Amino acid sequence: MSFTTTILQWYQKNGRMLPWRQTRDPYAIWLSEIILQQTRIEQGQPYWQRFIKRWPTVDHLAQASEDEVLRLWQGLGYYSRARHLLQAARQVVAMGGFPKDMKALRSLKGVGDYTAAAIGSIAFDLPVAVVDGNVYRVLSRYYGITTPINSTAGKHEFAALAQQLLPEHQAADYNQAMMDFGALQCTPKGQQCQRCPLQETCVACREGRVDTLPVKLKTVKVSERLITYIYIRCNGQTAIRRRPEGDIWQGLWEPPMISPDALPAEGGHLTLVCSKLRHVLTHRVILADCWLWETATRPPLSDDYIWIDESALDHYAVSRLVEMMLQKIHTNND
Repeated sequence: MSFTTTILQWYQKNGRMLPWRQTRDPYAIWLSEIILQQTRIEQGQPYWQRFIKRWPTVDHLAQASEDEVLRLWQGLGYYSRARHLLQAARQVVAMGGFPKDMKALRSLKGVGDYTAAAIGSIAFDLPVAVVDGNVYRVLSRYYGITTPINSTAGKHEFAALAQQLLPEHQAADYNQAMMDFGALQCTPKGQQCQRCPLQETCVACREGRVDTLPVKLKTVKVSERLITYIYIRCNGQTAIRRRPEGDIWQGLWEPPMISPDALPAEGGHLTLVCSKLRHVLTHRVILADCWLWETATRPPLSDDYIWIDESALDHYAVSRLVEMMLQKIHTNND
């Protein structure tokens, strides 16, 4: 039995029942693919459901504000995805609907080769193979391929092989089968090898190389960044600003990022809420000191800060780090 046939048969018995697989609506499929970039299905599915409920069509989403989208996205991280989501929705509306060819799909903001292939094959039956981390892992192990998956040569090699294996008239099922097979059967630690339908013909399994494949070039070393936040409480209000372009958390809101030494020497009470609060990003670890400054007089701040009622904070999208800080402040108050 061929590799492709085995994968399809496995999928018929073991494929995950996911809500965006019960439709051919390109909006629902595109939304799921963007949300699930860098996100586990268990975490992403409630977000998909909330987005669909709030904006049931791409036309509805295109009319949303960036703040509304960022607020609903809060907690998923990688916030550029949310901004690109809104931009792409507006592109689709301007086009008169979702494009049905790969070149036009790739032109949508935030849509790369993988996402375009997923939308194209599942929504429009385009015979294009998806290649993601799951596909790299399955193919590298089954065929014993040692070319690094994050090298230019590796990307070309795996894309060509994936396309060669694709059954032209079953592209949607096959692509989803490969995603699920990598997620459920051919897992990173290879715990399921003894129950794998490909066990007898898998090179990595036969040669004891499951733990060494796929090969990946070493990436950038993780660095640390230290920051200090001052949460100001002044007569039931607090000061926040929108983070500028060109840095992490672009477009999200945050309290003043200043040193306690910059505050007035008198007229308020300063409390350390937490020290070295840790938040891990892809290539960076953020360590934050968080202070609460309670005062009856507004301290001088730059023009990019606005004053809002503390009760209105929930209407502003913030990073996970700021969310954790606010939770600690409110817990200390209770």
